[in-house]
Amino acid sequence: MMSASPPDHLATLYRISQAFSSSLDLDEVLDRVLDEVIATTRAERGFLMLREPSGALGFRVARGMDQQGIDAPEFQVSRSVVERVAANGQPTLTSDAQSDSWLGGRTSVRILGLRAILCVPLQLKGNTIGVIYVDNRLQVGIFSPQDLELLAGIASSAAIAIENARLYAIAVDRGRLDRELQMAREVQNNLIPRQTPGLPGWDFAAAWRPAREVSGDFYDFVPLDGGRLGIVIADVTDKGMPAALFMAHTRSVLRASITSRPTAADALTAANRLVTADSANGMFVTLCYAEIGSGSGQVTWVNAGHNPPLLYRARQRGFTELGRHGLPLGIDGEARYGQGTESLEAGDFIVLYTDGLTEGSDSAGDEFGVERTRQAVLSLADATAGEILTGLLESHAAFLGTTAPSDDVTVVVLRRDALA
Repeated sequence: MMSASPPDHLATLYRISQAFSSSLDLDEVLDRVLDEVIATTRAERGFLMLREPSGALGFRVARGMDQQGIDAPEFQVSRSVVERVAANGQPTLTSDAQSDSWLGGRTSVRILGLRAILCVPLQLKGNTIGVIYVDNRLQVGIFSPQDLELLAGIASSAAIAIENARLYAIAVDRGRLDRELQMAREVQNNLIPRQTPGLPGWDFAAAWRPAREVSGDFYDFVPLDGGRLGIVIADVTDKGMPAALFMAHTRSVLRASITSRPTAADALTAANRLVTADSANGMFVTLCYAEIGSGSGQVTWVNAGHNPPLLYRARQRGFTELGRHGLPLGIDGEARYGQGTESLEAGDFIVLYTDGLTEGSDSAGDEFGVERTRQAVLSLADATAGEILTGLLESHAAFLGTTAPSDDVTVVVLRRDALA
């Protein structure tokens, strides 16, 4: 074939560059690149490969001059040529592969009847992001050094267009993901109580602070028969969307179990069976469930592998912990849970929290810890539930300083105001 002169090269490269930049759809750009390459070089067949996250080259487009796709492209090219160009980043021209000293003996070259081959790298900032390969099985010497030079120029424009399309696709996906996460956050917000309930003799306060767009923490207030109230605080041992989905599922299971079982222990035992049956990938949830009545200060609780809530006694001006009764939900479907009971007097209160509170770290890596939690609460022992909650969270934020929380923080305060 007659090779294009340098001025013709510039005009061709300019036209092709304009064609490449007219779209940001990656598949469309890849198709356009290969069609232009085949038309410009008059190749019989063309192949475009891109570097995959694993580092291997994957075929993205493969077709002939008739624009018909080529099946099983990985068996239609000289892998030796492709691998050499991908490894050293240097263009390769072979006028007749059958007689070439380093290719003639290759099985793929003989079986495919390959003759003229051009192969150039797709390079961006010194990195080879892919390879363009064209060949002709019918004619010897159809490609010239000028064709190789032109194809290398086309590949330079193509690499930029491909990268732009890739970045655009990532931006689109990220925007879509952001919208989906925002919707998931709104769904979760609707699952968290909008306000604390009113119960004679009790004062409640609660806060839910996700560290990411969605959370594995949650709390809930569940109205029960006879004027009783169930309070749940829980933490799924995972992060992101999987934890958020598991959180929503666990909340539904808990509500159904709590309202249909006679005791707190029975409710958690039943909920555990259901959660374990649906648990996937080793996910489980720690939680503490407390049940109180409006006519007394009695609190019945079940702690399923959760951080022991702090019980403050006004008379002693000190703390005890509400210990654990068993494993987190989702580990052993046959586990049975016990329960404990405490009677609170006026001025007593309970602080339930997830480990994002105590395990929050400052810039030096020191954790807020249980002792700082106690001290922050102790200074507000005579305050309302809301004031205790606000003071605790402010102490926590001041301790972390500029360090962003790495985990969700959820806190619920139950304060006994006066005997009914």
